[in-house]
Amino acid sequence: MAEVAGLLRVSNMTVYRLINAGQLAAVRVGKSYRIREDDVDKYLADRYTEAG
Repeated sequence: MAEVAGLLRVSNMTVYRLINAGQLAAVRVGKSYRIREDDVDKYLADRYTEAG
């Protein structure tokens, strides 16, 4: 979770909120979540806006 939060430059809680809202795909394993790097890249690409 901390690694994904670092990539997105948000807090761990924000990553949990994105998962619960269905905006970021994740798989629950026991008490923790697993997030594929491809899903993080897709999330960023879908929300990319070009400046200027």
